[in-house]
Amino acid sequence: MIKYKKDTDNIVTITLDMGHRNVNVVNHEMHKFFRPVLAHLQKEKAKGLLKGIILTSAKKNFLEGGELEYLHTSIDAQEIFNHSRALNDFFRELEHPGVPVVAAINGSALGTGFEFALACHHRIALDDSKIRLGHPEVTVGLMPGNGGITRLLWLLGLEKAYYILTNGKKYRPKEALKVGIIDEIAPNKKSMMEQAKQWLLNNREGRRPWDIKGESIPEGTAYNPKIAKVIQQLAAKLAKRTYNNYPAPQAILNTLVEASKVEFDIATKIESRYFTELVLRPETRNMINTFWYDYNAIKKGGNRPKGFGKFRAKQVGVIGAGRMGSGITFNCIKKGLKVILKDVSKPIAELGKQYSKEQLALLVEQGAISAAEKAQLYSNITTSAKPEDFETCDLVIEAVYENEMVKSKALKDSEQYLDEYAIFATNTLSIPITKLAKSSYRPENYVGLHFFYPVEKVPLVEIVKGQKTSDETIARAFDFVRTMGKIPIVVKDDWGFFVARVQNTYILEGITLLQEGYPPALIENLGLQAGMPKGALAFADDLSLKMVLKYENQAAAHYGSQYVPHPAVSALTKMVAELDRSGKFKKAGFYEYEGERKMLWTALKDHFPVTQTDFDAEIIKERILFAQVIEAIWCKQEKVITSVPEANLGSIFGWGFPAFTGGIFQYVNSYGLAKFIAKCEIFKEKYGPRFRVPKILKKMEKEGNIFV
Repeated sequence: MIKYKKDTDNIVTITLDMGHRNVNVVNHEMHKFFRPVLAHLQKEKAKGLLKGIILTSAKKNFLEGGELEYLHTSIDAQEIFNHSRALNDFFRELEHPGVPVVAAINGSALGTGFEFALACHHRIALDDSKIRLGHPEVTVGLMPGNGGITRLLWLLGLEKAYYILTNGKKYRPKEALKVGIIDEIAPNKKSMMEQAKQWLLNNREGRRPWDIKGESIPEGTAYNPKIAKVIQQLAAKLAKRTYNNYPAPQAILNTLVEASKVEFDIATKIESRYFTELVLRPETRNMINTFWYDYNAIKKGGNRPKGFGKFRAKQVGVIGAGRMGSGITFNCIKKGLKVILKDVSKPIAELGKQYSKEQLALLVEQGAISAAEKAQLYSNITTSAKPEDFETCDLVIEAVYENEMVKSKALKDSEQYLDEYAIFATNTLSIPITKLAKSSYRPENYVGLHFFYPVEKVPLVEIVKGQKTSDETIARAFDFVRTMGKIPIVVKDDWGFFVARVQNTYILEGITLLQEGYPPALIENLGLQAGMPKGALAFADDLSLKMVLKYENQAAAHYGSQYVPHPAVSALTKMVAELDRSGKFKKAGFYEYEGERKMLWTALKDHFPVTQTDFDAEIIKERILFAQVIEAIWCKQEKVITSVPEANLGSIFGWGFPAFTGGIFQYVNSYGLAKFIAKCEIFKEKYGPRFRVPKILKKMEKEGNIFV
């Protein structure tokens, strides 16, 4: 558990090694074992036999937080508060052996693990681009609660600490040094330990700034008029960004403000109180459920077909050097894969290669990779205009223009050069995989890999299974997506697949509201307030109104005589056929465009007069969310998607369903199944059959089940 070694200079090296775990974790078990060691160190100091302490790890990581399971299930506020105070007291003891303590960080230190490092007097990290440091708790709806916020406040000042704590970023060592959360970096482990010892020999002071009389918080406290103004600005920006839907950033800001006004130990109690309140919030529970439990369920291969060995592509072919093909290429080389990038001519393929060069240059600038690493990664791209160059590829991804004939030709031209085990994937967003597979020699090896734009930023990929796609191909596609560092969701080859189909209902409901006479600005703003990343009308323009109509026409073909036309169809038809306004690409849709600026089309009121001046904002917000949730439940009933974790994460990362809800099915769990069904019945009566409750939901209510 803890290895203790003292050298002739009376410097003790403590090596953390939780033997029964793959990683070191801060929990009740660890600090139970550590406390006797601290007591012994204090005795050594009293005898004059201790000059300093180096803390490091025997694992690949340094230290991570590991209490999410406990926090997710605990409902006792006093118990949560006591737990936070116990860890805080442990960190205070670490600060008080009377000698300086150095954290020699040889691996990742995140969350509570980084709070441990912050409790040390000095932090030296190994210069390894794989290491991640910092406080990402806000990404799962949490905040540090064991003194981490208060320490960053004292080390960096209120404003800098706020940005670090609320951006949820996991910093590489060079980035961490730049923002000031570590003090040094070392080129290798030997140098790291030497630097740690040298710092201890040069620094005999064993107190932190907050324990020294006369020291103060950088830039000042909330009592300072300048800082008070900064706080007002931060609060305004936060409200604008989150519409008060996310309690964690607000709790962080409140903690920083209140902690700046009191002495350190009282400040950490304030931090523990806000932490306790946050843990019990439904938004936090939802986010932990999805971003921890659901994510790990997918990561462990929950929906991957069983019985097939792990697939690791060595060389990938990409057809199409446009924005999607270039993005896929960059993601592949970033993960160490070799890529053959093909287009109709080599010069065009070279343009796609240039995109990777630009993105790699940004990574060098950010300190994520070295110039040597950039050169090595860039060398992994070979450009081509000949399909026969794909002979050595394990996987070829077609990312050409969204046209059936163009895609079929790309398949026929290339597939003949692939061996019998190679996979051919299409990045189509609207053409059925089964239909495209008719051009394939081996339809069992043909699969949809639907990446989202921009590829390097959106962490989701839809794996679309055609009628003849084999389970082995799905398993291999799953492994490839995981190699790319993305979240795979396996979906049935049906109209719109999962993401586009459900996203479309948000757009259609917004257009329906416009047709009903609600002001367009109101529709857009209430969409944002509900937690969507943009308004429904803006979504329509970005996707193109023609594509919105195409998906609805596919729905009509799918359901046949059972299809009930959506009330938004007439408005869409009017915009596209009569007014010739099909969206952003045409620079004319529900919005009008001037360069980078856009604004709602001023003539909208002439074609869709505002007649609704009295409205219930909550009902409108529920309508636009319920429309999406109901469609997702239909997808579950029709087996378009079978996994609840995949649906939750797919909804958040695929089109931006509000993260604070925990995703599209967790929304129902949190809302309450019976209450949700009752509200659907009201909406169906008032607004039409699109709010009809699918049978699967009524069955769940009868059996007392929830979405898991």
